[in-house]
Amino acid sequence: MAEQSNGLSYFIVGVGIGVAVGMLMAPRSGEETRQLLREKADESKDFLRAKADESKDYVRKRGSELRESASDLIDRSKDAIARQKEQLAMAVEAGKQAYRESVGDSSPNL
Repeated sequence: MAEQSNGLSYFIVGVGIGVAVGMLMAPRSGEETRQLLREKADESKDFLRAKADESKDYVRKRGSELRESASDLIDRSKDAIARQKEQLAMAVEAGKQAYRESVGDSSPNL
């Protein structure tokens, strides 16, 4: 228990010494430091806004490209399906014609 309070007191003394040294070694007054911090915070805010705007523009552009790509893919798919449908219809018709010919050949002429 004595070691814990001893360690805590060393910590508190260390923090106090750190604060004192920081105040003595500070290159600016408190008001100047607060003003500098405000300016840096404003710069950071402006930087983040600019990056957010860039990100929005990129997402819009990329979304547009993806929509165009998807539209092209859909159009090509529709064309391929139409060709397959046409080929299937021709195959069915050829099958019907072959059936008619085979039935017509084996039955007596009327």
